[in-house]
Parts: sequence; C-alpha cells; structure tokens
Amino acid sequence: MPTTILVWFKNDLRLHDNETWYRACQQADWVIPLYVFDPRQFAHHKLGFPRSGSFRTQFLIESVTALQEKLMQAGSNLIVRFGLPEFIIPEICTENKVSHVFIGSEVASEEVSILNSLTRALGSKKVGVQTFDTSTLIHPNHLPFALANLPNQFTLFRKQVERNWIVQPLFEEPEIKSLPQLEPGTIPNLKELVLPAITPDLRSVITYKGGEAEAHQRLKEYIWDKDLLKVYKETRNELIGPDYSSKFSPALALGCISARSIYYEVKKYEFDRVSNESTYWLIFELLWRDYFRFASQKYGSRIFQRFGISNKHINWKHDLEKFNAWRLGKTGVDFVDANMKELLLTGFMSNRGRQNVASYLTKDLGIDWRWGAAWFESQLIDYDACSNWLNWAYVAGVGNDPRQDRYFNIESQVRKYDPDRLYMKLWIGKQEF
Repeated sequence: MPTTILVWFKNDLRLHDNETWYRACQQADWVIPLYVFDPRQFAHHKLGFPRSGSFRTQFLIESVTALQEKLMQAGSNLIVRFGLPEFIIPEICTENKVSHVFIGSEVASEEVSILNSLTRALGSKKVGVQTFDTSTLIHPNHLPFALANLPNQFTLFRKQVERNWIVQPLFEEPEIKSLPQLEPGTIPNLKELVLPAITPDLRSVITYKGGEAEAHQRLKEYIWDKDLLKVYKETRNELIGPDYSSKFSPALALGCISARSIYYEVKKYEFDRVSNESTYWLIFELLWRDYFRFASQKYGSRIFQRFGISNKHINWKHDLEKFNAWRLGKTGVDFVDANMKELLLTGFMSNRGRQNVASYLTKDLGIDWRWGAAWFESQLIDYDACSNWLNWAYVAGVGNDPRQDRYFNIESQVRKYDPDRLYMKLWIGKQEF
C-alpha cells in the first residue's frame, strides 16, 4: 500500500528550503499539500477591527495562490479548505489513509493549542504527527544552551550564539510526488472573508506581491541588482521609498522565503562584493527575529499578558477615544499621525516609525500596549506574532529591554529622521509645519 503524508502549510509557504515539504516528498509515495483558512484568523477583536485586515490578508491570498500555482505546474496541487484545521485535517486523513501529518513547528500559545488539539484528534485515528523547525536562522538544536536558559537580553543571546554558530545548509526543492484524487477547493477573496477591498496607494513602499518567486526576486533586486546591501545600516532608519531597508519582512512572516536563504545570499554577496557593517547588520536583524521566536517559546502565553514577561505592574489606561485617534492618525502629533496613516493606507510602517508610535501610545498616552499590538496584528502585512508582541512589550517597558524606561521623544526623532518634514508632508498633506 502506498504511503501518504499530508503537509499542512501555514507560515512556510514555499518549497525551497522547507524541511517539512522536503522530508514528506522523500518519505511518501503520495503527498497532500494543504492550506486551511482558519476563521479565527479573521474574527473581530473586541476593539472592533478584524484580527487580519485587508492588506495582511491580501498578501496571504497572493502567497497561497502562488504556492498553488507552483505546485500545479509540477503536476500536483494545493488543497485549500476553510474551517477549523483540528477538524478538517483528521477528516482528510481518514478519507485518504494518511499515515502522518508533517507540520512546521509552532511557538505562540494559540497556535500551540490548536496543534495540540489536532495531535490528539489524529492520535485517536492512529495518524502520526511530526513537526519541523523551518522559521529561524539558527535551528533550535544548534543553540548553545537549553531553551529554558535563553538569556533575558538579546545582546547576551547574540554573543553566545555568535561564538560558534551553525547555520544548517539549505534544503533543495525535492521531486514533487503524486497527489491523491481530492477536490482542491478554492482560495477565498477579501469579499468572501468579509473584508473591505483595497485601494492601492502609490506611496506604498511594499512593491512586490506575496509568494515565493516574488520574495526571491526582491532578494535579488535589493542585494544584487540595486547593490543596496552595502549601505543597509546607513539607510535602514529612513522613511520614504521602497529601498531604505530590505523589505524582506512580509515574505519572511509567511515563510515565502527562509531566513537561511537570506543569510546565504548575504554571505555570497560578502564573498563576491563587499563585507562590512551593513552586511553584518542584516544578519543581526535576522538574529533579533530568532531571539523573539525563542523567547516566545520560552515564555508562552506570558508574551500576551498585561504585565508582559517582566511582570512589571503598570496601571494601563483603556481610553478608547484616544486609542482610536491614534490608530486612525488623528492625534494631532504630525509625526505619529503620518506613520499611522501610512499603516492604515498601505499595511506597512518603517521600523523607526513603529518604535515612535508605540512609545507615544504607551508612554505619552499610557494606553495598554496590547491594544497597539492588536492593531498592528490587524494591519501589518509583515505581522509575525513573536516579533510583534515582544517588540511592543519591549517598547512598553514590560518586555526584555534592559532599559525599562526607554522613551522616544517625538520632536528629537523628527529633527534626526525627518528634519525637512518630507515624510510628514507625504502622508498628511500639510504644506507648512
């Protein structure tokens, strides 16, 4: 009897350097690639907005579509379903005599809970579950310490990892196996997910669509065609245009490209062209991403709790009127409003902007940081649970920032990063400041 393995794609929407996919194609006669649109992802937050808004969802739709098209070109397909995966997947396994389900590992508490429910349901049907770590640059097995001993500060983590780090080789795309006869299903659009249509804004700095091919094209364009990597550290805090930073984060968030693929491309660039502080700094940012993912695994649901992982008791305010003014870019503070307008109209904001608006919400207004994190979850094309929630906790003073009193003075930030008011003029349209 042929062996059938189901691969549940989630935030690993690629075939290259995807160990989950690679191992399934190595071990099975038939492989069922599956993506499930979970209605919980599109439910409304108690504050009134969807957990996944239009820009973020559209990028997901594009990425799932690209994966399906690539599989179809190779003679397979991506099976698409809408519903709760812990119910849908066991049904597919029963109908198709699946022996194992292969899945990318999860670390955020909600996703872990769903995976645990699925594992129990499959266990009752004698279907095995195997998870693979596909999201980080450094594989968890190559950390120089047990996860429980993860340092509470990034710098300590980085120094220990860099002493003798291992970045495992890339997994090549395997030969794609046959697919059993299955109704493929359809990929929903924004209207079907009860989300408003998108009006493209010409000021948007994300100029590529979702999907593996688009992600690798952006990698090639930024590093090789435009030769921008050599100045990354100098330009990364700018505010206008698509090229002041790499803009790899949307593709990384959905796993359209792996962190290792970016790392090895940087290393090739360092060998062929130049190795400097900027080339190192992009890898440095990938390590930050790793650190937040490992910290999420260590602290579990604490990363979503009011007092954060530091358990610092702050009397957070819950002023809905001020919060709505902040999220809609109507605070009257021009630099904050410009950044919030960019997010609202495009689904993206610079790293510098994110730090400033988060500091303003939590330190100037004193509003619960979890409200801000939830709004970013809804709006950001590059939303990643670990990076988003731990970055917010960091700025709010309840995370793993060694400086718990960190504060961004808006006026001094404007003088340093938007001295000619060009960014503010671009997004809020004032001719004079």
